[in-house]
Amino acid sequence: MGTPSRKQEERMPQGKPEHVPEDGLTTRQRRHRPLVAVHTGPGKGKSTAAFGLATRAWAQGWDIGVFQFVKSAKWRIGEEKALRVLGESGEGGSVTWNKMGEGWSWIQRPGTEQDHAADAAEGWAQIKRDLAAETYRLYVLDEFTYPMKWGWVDVEDVLETLRTRPGTQHVVITGRDADPRLLDEADLVTEMTKVKHPMDNGQKGQRGIEW
Repeated sequence: MGTPSRKQEERMPQGKPEHVPEDGLTTRQRRHRPLVAVHTGPGKGKSTAAFGLATRAWAQGWDIGVFQFVKSAKWRIGEEKALRVLGESGEGGSVTWNKMGEGWSWIQRPGTEQDHAADAAEGWAQIKRDLAAETYRLYVLDEFTYPMKWGWVDVEDVLETLRTRPGTQHVVITGRDADPRLLDEADLVTEMTKVKHPMDNGQKGQRGIEW
């Protein structure tokens, strides 16, 4: 394919900030600030991107806590298997996978909405305890926008907890319809937009692509 031309190189992302605030921080201090990232929008890939980030963090030796909301406990996604194997390999960081409420789901299943709300609240309470104890370096809160949207978890409590978390703990939150207040608080927001999807032509999800 050859090497890129100078004009092509100029158009490629350079990884340099366009603006450096006058906040008194050194370049090193600013570079190592803990981040809150949100992956939202109607397109496919929000969780996939978060789990990809988790593999990168694992390679750096970071301990990872995955908190999976709004999924069935019987739902075995490929990233779970891969990250569990990586965590047990001893070559990178540890990986702890938590399924909130033993698999309650927004899909119609046995159990009342009150049960699901209580499970979500307990899941968030556990995350708060782990953040206070600095249990992990990276937290993946998968599909966590939904408990906030449905009022099962208080958004202001989430924001205050994220603002005051100690140490250098990074948090990634995924899911559609992220609360605008969360977007304002986050350091990194990515919106996945759908251009085309196989379901548009009646094709259901398949192994290796959706799970």
